[in-house]
Parts: sequence; C-alpha cells; structure tokens
Amino acid sequence: MDEKFIEKLKERIRPFFEIVGGHEFEHSERVFNSSVHIGKEEKADLDILGAASLLHDIARGKEDRKEIKDHAAEGAKMAKEILTEMNFPKDKIENVCYAIKVHRSSNNIKPETKEAAILQDADRLECLGAMIVARVFAFDGKNNIPIHNPKIPPKDKHIPYQDASGINHFYEKVFKLKPETFNTKKAKEMAKHRYEFCKQFIEEFLKEWNGER
Repeated sequence: MDEKFIEKLKERIRPFFEIVGGHEFEHSERVFNSSVHIGKEEKADLDILGAASLLHDIARGKEDRKEIKDHAAEGAKMAKEILTEMNFPKDKIENVCYAIKVHRSSNNIKPETKEAAILQDADRLECLGAMIVARVFAFDGKNNIPIHNPKIPPKDKHIPYQDASGINHFYEKVFKLKPETFNTKKAKEMAKHRYEFCKQFIEEFLKEWNGER
C-alpha cells in the first residue's frame, strides 16, 4: 500500500465530509484502520481496500441533505472520478468502486470480492464496542434524546433518528448485529469481543441506574 498516496487521498476527500452523527471523516479513518488490520490477515489487496475504506462514505453528506437516496451507489461514482484524476492504478479502480457500492449492509448485498467483504465488515464493526457507545450518546446528546427512559420500552424495529433513549438503541439495533453475521473470520472475532463489551456496558449501566451497584 502506497502510504504517500493514502495521505494525498485523505487530503483530497476531507472537504466532502461534515460533522454528522458518527459519519464524519474520522469514521472513515477508523474503518480504514480496521480494514487494513483485517485485510493483512485475510491477505487482501491493501491498495484496493485502503482506497475503498477512505472513500466509502464520501457521498454520505449528499444523502443526509436529501440530494440522493443511496450514498453507496453515488459514492462509487464519485470514487471512480477521484481515483482516475489521482492516477490510481486503472486495473484496480473498478474493484474499489464495487466495494464501495456494496458496503452498505442494509442494502442486503452479499459482497463477491474479498476486499468488499472486508470493507463491509469494518464498517459494521463501527456499530459495536466502545465506539458505538460513544457514537450513540454523542448523537443523542446533540439531538436532545435522553440517555434512558425506563417508562418507554424498546421497539421491535429501530427507526433512525427517532430514538426514545440511548439505551433503547442497543436493544433495537446493536444487539441484533450478531458476530456470526460478519463475512470474515477475523471480523467475527473482533465483533464477538465488541458485542460482549456492549452487553457488559448495558448490564453495568442498568444496575447503576437502579442503584444496585
């Protein structure tokens, strides 16, 4: 992986990102770090994986502003233009774009390349562990959503931007993201660790809330 190219790419795309509920530029950097970590174990093409990881949410701002419906599809188009402009290896551009196009797990697309599978895993890992604890409460604080309201039980289905409380978010979404649903062996191991952390956190939180600990 060309580290100089990665740094240039970061500077090129940083202006596309806004500070929005957990999908700021730092999110892409964390996905990049996880992708590379997993990719080394899975013997993936780190050039493709690195570029795709940094670019996967490049169109997220457009979706948040209601300019487009799917940031994954639009991001693949934008990535192709940027990588072509930056003289990224031509024989790898399509694979980068494919990984970006299918990274969104809610679209229910099973990745057909190793790099796409790893990117999807790395992005989903952001929804578990200490990171999701920080992201949930940062977002909810910004949007005046309470930490916990015992009088409002979790819903059967999570509705984005309509959390009744931060704690409910874990029952409605986080605990439904099972480690065994990840694509790669390494990601499954990481997901299991993060999943258990979330369970322990909620258990501790509720005991403290009820004055039991």
